[in-house]
Amino acid sequence: MRKKKILNWMLAATLVCGASVMTSCSSNDDNPAPQSNIAEKIIGKWMVEELDGEPCPTNWKTVLTFVSPTQAYGSLSDFSTPMWNVKVLADVKIDGNKVNVINTDGNIRQVLDCTILSITDKDLLMSSDWTVYEDGEKIYQEAYGKERYDRITADYSQDILGTWEGKVTSAEDEHTDGEMHRWEYKADGTYAYYNKVGTEWVANNDVLAEYFVDGTLLCTRWKKTADSEELREWWEITIENGVMKWTALRKKADGSTYTATFEMTKVK
Repeated sequence: MRKKKILNWMLAATLVCGASVMTSCSSNDDNPAPQSNIAEKIIGKWMVEELDGEPCPTNWKTVLTFVSPTQAYGSLSDFSTPMWNVKVLADVKIDGNKVNVINTDGNIRQVLDCTILSITDKDLLMSSDWTVYEDGEKIYQEAYGKERYDRITADYSQDILGTWEGKVTSAEDEHTDGEMHRWEYKADGTYAYYNKVGTEWVANNDVLAEYFVDGTLLCTRWKKTADSEELREWWEITIENGVMKWTALRKKADGSTYTATFEMTKVK
């Protein structure tokens, strides 16, 4: 049960998408290509796109933002644990192409050792090794192979505020039917969901309705009643000229994938 306890701590899965997927592999390439100016090139926002050459499903997405060569924050809504991490802070140390991301919370210390294999103004390829210490003793370790991150230049955390109306535009989606619905996104990280009943819009009385946007990643979670299961949904979004589009790569239980899409307009 120790592993479950560790997974409930904040940062490690936030910083490595592979920690959610549990795809273990070799820790680092034996001879990574030399990289220069990592401390300058790494500044900015990154979102994981591929794991070992395979596209990362949207509900495994991690956003990692290096605000300086010494500090970063990560966001993740994990699909398999209770984690709901919004811009969790961590210290950063950079030495050549080695990047260490460190978070300490009480007696738990988590260290993410990364080797930057390549970095451009558009993408970042790295391998990583995640170790968790409790009272100075190593209690857990996982190593991951090639992870590709794309640089994210847009941030829709403010543009999403307000009320939007729309419907699913793909043949498949997990939670949404083909009817028109409304979402009201509030600045405090909560939202209201509306169904149309006759000619009136009626808000659901969910006991939990929270969201966050980090870059282009939108994560939502909700509970209909105090005793019901918590549900989550993840999307990659764009907002332009009053139109918001959602796209998500979904993975089914049988391993097959499909792309869900949604489009809505802002209610004035």
